[in-house]
Amino acid sequence: MSEPEAALSIQSLSVTFATDAGAVPAVKEVSYQVFPGEVLAVVGESGSGKSVSSRTAMGLLPASARVRGLVTLGGKDITAMSERQLTALRGGAISMVFQEPGAALDPLFTAGFQIMEVLRAHSDMSKKEAKARAVELLRLVGLPDPEHRVDYYPHQLSGGQKQRVMIAIAIACEPKVIIADEPTTALDVTVQAEILELLRDLRTRLGSAIVLITHNMGVVADLADRVVVMREGRVVEQATVDDLFANPQHEYTRALLAAVPHLGGSRVALPSAPPCGPFGAVDESEESKKPSATTVSTPAPVPPAPTPATSAGPVLAVTDLIVEFPGSFGRPAFRAVDRVTLSIDSGETLGLVGESGSGKSTIGRCVAALQKPSSGSVRMLGQELAGLSEKRLRPMRRRLGFVFQDPATSLNPRMTVGDCVAEPLIVHGAAKGEQLRARVRGLLDDVQLPAGTEHRYPHELSGGQRQRASLARALVLNPDLLVADEPTSALDVSVQAKVLELFAQLQSECGWACLFISHDLAVVDQLADRIAVLRNGAVVEQGTRDEILRHPTQEYTQRLVAAVPVPDPVEQRRRRAATAELFATDHSG
Repeated sequence: MSEPEAALSIQSLSVTFATDAGAVPAVKEVSYQVFPGEVLAVVGESGSGKSVSSRTAMGLLPASARVRGLVTLGGKDITAMSERQLTALRGGAISMVFQEPGAALDPLFTAGFQIMEVLRAHSDMSKKEAKARAVELLRLVGLPDPEHRVDYYPHQLSGGQKQRVMIAIAIACEPKVIIADEPTTALDVTVQAEILELLRDLRTRLGSAIVLITHNMGVVADLADRVVVMREGRVVEQATVDDLFANPQHEYTRALLAAVPHLGGSRVALPSAPPCGPFGAVDESEESKKPSATTVSTPAPVPPAPTPATSAGPVLAVTDLIVEFPGSFGRPAFRAVDRVTLSIDSGETLGLVGESGSGKSTIGRCVAALQKPSSGSVRMLGQELAGLSEKRLRPMRRRLGFVFQDPATSLNPRMTVGDCVAEPLIVHGAAKGEQLRARVRGLLDDVQLPAGTEHRYPHELSGGQRQRASLARALVLNPDLLVADEPTSALDVSVQAKVLELFAQLQSECGWACLFISHDLAVVDQLADRIAVLRNGAVVEQGTRDEILRHPTQEYTQRLVAAVPVPDPVEQRRRRAATAELFATDHSG
């Protein structure tokens, strides 16, 4: 019996980018295949070539790319196609879920229009039929109130909701190959479980081949049939999912699996040898805790900001916070945050968890004085922020760092990475000249970005590298409070482990308080002292890390904990079967 034809085949693929600094090889002699009805996971660190190799299959590389090798889709040579032929394929025979929905969706058009555009480009549907199908697709991917939200613009949706719109666009024409580039990065765990079930159903029902690009090994264990491990542009290991987790062959694969955070596990500690990534391993010996050239650097100090007259008590105190957004066309106001009360002391981390659209990021924006509350109080270091003028807010903003969820849209594309990190120092007059350059380089070293990164632009970095640059920018002024909105969602597991250790080390040394907004409960488990669980804008449960994650009392919290995929395919299959009934009772998302 002959072997079935691969839905997508990549053979001896090499991709090099021409840059001002010279040619940069991104992919080197990569080969893999994915067959109909199969899920192939491509894993590795940011910058390993995962996304570049798959984007070649859709002809989405920039003009500066030089491609060698063969990419075939159902026997057709993609690399030899014209732009017109590729346009006919995209969205129809092959589609892609992009990593950063904020950058991939067009801000000028509604979510429904963008789904309808794909449907009408590849079929003879009428406008009315396409809109009905768009609503159906949004309901399929778990977007609440799809009849109304089909007319929402991207900026009116949360990060997770935008990602669900992207998935709806990708599956609209039931393609033969779906390339899912971090499809659940922006999603909370319960919706992630539903999306993974949806992808599983598409594979079964349509026979779609799925290329899953991810750094989440729990998702790999839950969905993948086979796994390709990439490092520095090369494939280092290929195996079935059971074999890879049970018996990894390559040293790098073993280090990658060791870095995966486990819910209820101990703090992540990367092996001291071999290096786990292109920037080396974190040395966990006692000697390495001391400042040295090989650990977190001690850059030029930043002069302290003036201390407010009243700084006793918690760093942050939020009381009865309410945020309402006016409804359109006579609809009632939407309450995004409903009487939330919480506080954070110096050196403490409060984890804020909940589903997308639950109000997590809105609370973070209120804390940063980027969103005006409808009522309630937000006090930082004893100073009420609500109602302050921009002039009076300026010295308070110096004491606060913010890591945004989407690095592609939070870094200025016209500025180099070094200028982006230095900007807060310049705006607040905190450093200049050699002191400024030393501070910037020191912070980029801290977040494991290589020498020369400060001269590159954000679009020249991978998603994970951009998020590390955002973290450096947030810490550059030595803040008293850090608001971290999904700060590790774009990071591969080994760099995530390093960043979490960096978080803990810097927090121990500097004593800043942290509001850590995340849907990744395994990460929150490692970092947070206390956890507040949000649903529909209200806190449903609040307590210590152990109380919330080991002994939750609310059914909603129990669902959140049960939805976390574990990085063990055998155990994950058992968990999925055991919790199926729990998720069948509630799809409110």
